[in-house]
Amino acid sequence: MSAKRINITIADEDKLWLGGYAKEHKISVAEAVRKGIILLKKGEAARAYQELGSRTCGIWKKQDGLTYQQKMRGEWE
Repeated sequence: MSAKRINITIADEDKLWLGGYAKEHKISVAEAVRKGIILLKKGEAARAYQELGSRTCGIWKKQDGLTYQQKMRGEWE
């Protein structure tokens, strides 16, 4: 993994909170920021997944999806 250094500007109270969070969790401020970025990315992925589900909901028109699924799984036994 390649890493890049960046400078950001945040409000004083956010900087204090971030420092307190990092100290409480025994991690660096940089690690706290990295963890926050990971959570943001997961949030975006989750929203994209939900959006996909909303867009594709109801496209199966042949029969009740659950009935079909149970029938298919019944063949496995």
